[in-house]
Amino acid sequence: MGINPSDALISKTYMFIAFAALLLGGILGLTQGLEKAGLITLPEWLTYYQVLTAHGFLLVIVLTAFFTIGYFYAGLSHTLGGLLPKVRTMAWIGFSLKIIGFPLVVVPVLLNDATVLYTFYPPMAASPWFYIGLVFIVLGVWMCAFGAFVQVASWRKRNKGQHVPILAFFATGVFVLLFFGSIGVTIEVLTIIPWAFGWTDTINVMVSRTLFWSFAHTLVNIWYLTAASAWYVIVPKVIGGRRFSDVLTRFVIIALVITNIPGGFHHQIIDPGISLAIKFMHVFMSLVISVPSMMTAYAMFSVFERRGRELGGRGLIGWFKRMPWGDVRFLAPFIAMAAFIPGGAGGIVQSTNQLNQVVHNTMWVVGHFHLTVGTTVMLTFFGISYWLIPYISKRVLTPKINKLGVITTIIWTVGMALMSISMHTVGLLGAPRRTSYTTYGDSATAASWDPYIIVLAIGGTLLMIGVILQAYAVFHLMFRAPKGETEFPIADVEENASETPYWTERWGRTIFLMLLLIAMAYVIPLVDMIVNAPPGSPPFRTW
Repeated sequence: MGINPSDALISKTYMFIAFAALLLGGILGLTQGLEKAGLITLPEWLTYYQVLTAHGFLLVIVLTAFFTIGYFYAGLSHTLGGLLPKVRTMAWIGFSLKIIGFPLVVVPVLLNDATVLYTFYPPMAASPWFYIGLVFIVLGVWMCAFGAFVQVASWRKRNKGQHVPILAFFATGVFVLLFFGSIGVTIEVLTIIPWAFGWTDTINVMVSRTLFWSFAHTLVNIWYLTAASAWYVIVPKVIGGRRFSDVLTRFVIIALVITNIPGGFHHQIIDPGISLAIKFMHVFMSLVISVPSMMTAYAMFSVFERRGRELGGRGLIGWFKRMPWGDVRFLAPFIAMAAFIPGGAGGIVQSTNQLNQVVHNTMWVVGHFHLTVGTTVMLTFFGISYWLIPYISKRVLTPKINKLGVITTIIWTVGMALMSISMHTVGLLGAPRRTSYTTYGDSATAASWDPYIIVLAIGGTLLMIGVILQAYAVFHLMFRAPKGETEFPIADVEENASETPYWTERWGRTIFLMLLLIAMAYVIPLVDMIVNAPPGSPPFRTW
């Protein structure tokens, strides 16, 4: 169907910033890994913790936000008949707000005035301008979210009684979570700003931590839902099949939206001042997310098996051999799905009180999110880029770039496997996270970690190679690939599918249930933390 040039420019710009952030964040990640292994020594003007803060911010906030918005805005344009002029304006306003916010965040980090790591909650205090920059970024994300809501609402008004196209349905779920999930962290930041300026003497640390994790826990599953949209809708088309049950797909989205935000306290299992009953309730809510995840696993492997048998696969795993392993648009998302199996298992470990006591604040945790975000989410994003970038650039994916993508995917998989496995292992041996290179006074225990840290550095080096190759592929597909039309691959629903009930379109009810669950999870503990507040903390600067 093609894409409106004005809409394409929005997605193309967002994608360019996303992969620029990947390149810069990858360089910082390699620097961080080599320093942690003791292979290099950073200069005095650039500390390990500055690099760690910038690495997390660029990859966790910038890359994912810009990719998600660029991807879904292209999907909204394609499936809903082009973006409304006011929605394009909202997308550019959101872009401008985020671009204003980034220097306000990055400059204090470069000046070593905001070395508070990705978890920027008190009692460590950055420059107040760091937090003001975060406000602009959140406002930019909100503007894009409301632009998506306006677009979908306009389509529904013009198509009464019809189901919103499935990719637009995914986009609605993601932007609902982005908006409501970021309210907590916005409140946190607005309370931190006067504290960081010195206008207030102390701050309630427990409330700040809780508001932060209500956002950070949700953010992980926003990435997951974005990746799942490609698994359900795009990958079946790439392999020539049909997507699994439309009813199940929409139910999975609704279930993830309703159950996602509660669960943040499982990141605070060892925190004092929170009752066990509240912690266990949040652990339960975290584990509930495994239900739609298992539905997704069943749906996707059902699609693969059915298509493989259509292509002549026989026996128990004959269908597996029929998959298009040489097509990066399939290979990268498939490896991403496979990685989510051990990644999800690791999440269960960290959501379990007794097991969390063992791995909390060790390198295990870092290995976990490199497996989930760094592998599951990023490889899915890579797979998307090999058709989305040509689509919005009116170019085509050549066999040469496809082969480069396959090589990049393999390098990334090997590098991330080396890094993640070594991180998980050395975490079980007690190695702490977030610490620069040290021998701990020539401790024998610390020395036993060294081989794993070296493997970590080797994995990081391979990942840097993958980052460079991926950035080159994106640049080539944007500006150098041959001109032509590329399909936006949206799979049709399976034949003889059950009719999708219209109650799935009742977003007001879904949001009400989500807010009810949030109230059950957060009102009582937050009121307790405020009414029975411990002594507040002044700002600390530990660097």
